[in-house]
Amino acid sequence: MKAVKTIIFDYGNVIFNIDFKRTQQAFIDLGIQNIEEFFAHKGHDPLFDEFEKGNISAAEWREGIRRKAKQPQLTDQQIDDAWNTLLLGVPDGNHDLLLKIKAQYPTFLLSNNNEIHYDWIMKYLKADFGLADNSSFFIKDYYSHLLRMRKPNADIFEYVLDTHGLKPEETLFIDDSPQHLKTAQELGLQTYLMTAPDNLQLYFSKNGLLRDL
Repeated sequence: MKAVKTIIFDYGNVIFNIDFKRTQQAFIDLGIQNIEEFFAHKGHDPLFDEFEKGNISAAEWREGIRRKAKQPQLTDQQIDDAWNTLLLGVPDGNHDLLLKIKAQYPTFLLSNNNEIHYDWIMKYLKADFGLADNSSFFIKDYYSHLLRMRKPNADIFEYVLDTHGLKPEETLFIDDSPQHLKTAQELGLQTYLMTAPDNLQLYFSKNGLLRDL
């Protein structure tokens, strides 16, 4: 294994905690059937893929939810509230850790995201941390709905690698989704699967990548 010279981070359940079970229950409460096929960690309805690639607007996505739930009377707010149950927040210490890592490595964020969650997260960062966005923690932060590409497709990884001239074999990619890591491995990146109870701070305290931890 080559030395790590660059680190690419996923966002959900790596830097920012999320909970799929909460959102599954919220969608069930809206009338969604077959929830494990509709929305789950390892896969979901194509409606979400299109939303995360920015191919449909928030309004179009909400209409899709109404159709799937067979509940045309659902309001935008009801749908957004259910969708945003996924979002928990940034654990104490993660932002400070990211700044320490950035001081020693070129770092990047590569997140599957969407218009509704992105807006919620930006408001949360401002309200809780006085931050306009995540840009201070990375050389560049990338979001799928703005790039019009999403993980696990190879094109989004190739875009980041090519844009910044990164060598895959010297780049570590940290994500909580095995299907995303599979693509990264096929492209030659080093990878780490982040799964509870492991977390970012535990991982960097024991992996020897940081000089002062």
